[in-house]
Amino acid sequence: MVTIERNSVRAATAVTGMAALLAVAGCSGSGSATITGEGSTAQQKAMAHFSEVLTEAGGAVLDYTGSGSGDGIKKFLAGDVDFAGTDSPLKDDEAAKANARCNGNDAWHIPLVAGPVALAYNLPGVEKLTLSPTVLAKIFDSKITTWNDKEIAALNPGVTLPSTRIVPVHRSDSSGTTDNFQKFLQLSAPQAWPYEHSKEFKGTGGSAAAKSTGVGDTVKKTAGSITYVEWGFATENDLGVAAIDFGAGPVALTAESAAKALDAVTFTEPDSKNLVVDADVLFSSKAPGAYPLILTPYSVVCSAGYPDAQTAPALREAFTTILADGQKGLADIGYVPLPAGYRARLSPTIDALK
Repeated sequence: MVTIERNSVRAATAVTGMAALLAVAGCSGSGSATITGEGSTAQQKAMAHFSEVLTEAGGAVLDYTGSGSGDGIKKFLAGDVDFAGTDSPLKDDEAAKANARCNGNDAWHIPLVAGPVALAYNLPGVEKLTLSPTVLAKIFDSKITTWNDKEIAALNPGVTLPSTRIVPVHRSDSSGTTDNFQKFLQLSAPQAWPYEHSKEFKGTGGSAAAKSTGVGDTVKKTAGSITYVEWGFATENDLGVAAIDFGAGPVALTAESAAKALDAVTFTEPDSKNLVVDADVLFSSKAPGAYPLILTPYSVVCSAGYPDAQTAPALREAFTTILADGQKGLADIGYVPLPAGYRARLSPTIDALK
């Protein structure tokens, strides 16, 4: 899926679905490559930012379509794109298919992006709001249905809460954000959230909308509503963002509180180049001042076996540039710049792509 332009350098901007296909610039003096990805809308804004960084660096052009994690995995397995963007690791059956797509080689997860999940709400007159995992579980399962419920009031002393009906908004499409949010509820509020996590929403009631853009827009238009959505979509829609009491007092979502949680990230296979974040440890954290409800979306790539010999070098160069130069400006669009130690853990995997 990599194309090489040897006789000219073009500058163009196009939109494919929700992807940003940005200007093509020279690559190593011999032309420029296009690398294609599709999937997670949680990392869509970051991928658009990375596209700009790559263009400015004179590297590959990044063509990424935010269609949802499920669609991205399907496109990768079919060989239609060079990498899949997904908010959750591949399941066992998907991993087996991915290895076949990679010509018998392993597919690797590279968590290039870290973005907090905001509990974004539209509640006129309420500028500060604190919620807990248990209260969130009950809201999204329609067990708490009004904003002045006693359990919400207990977390917000001195705040005048309206009797407005709560409209919980969830994703209607197959979503890695949904999977991670439900896993967080399952781990942090097991008595209130009896469902197994899944890319399909399991709670009862509420309203549904497609993709991160859809839930953000729905909450913006609906007084009394709340959703789980990537931080950038919450700020883009000028929504309220709740502080969460994870067990050591309310924690407001900030770049600093999210980075504190990210500093403690561990991987399920510490000695492997397949970098799957241990979400059980992350989502169970109660460290004071840390906001552990963070998505670490993956770029799923072939460790080797791409049919075009130019694909792996193009991915290596692009991902290396993203680690080195792509972190600046991420906080402005709702992501957490990756700490130096975290980036150092990713580099050997990127260097080993072949």
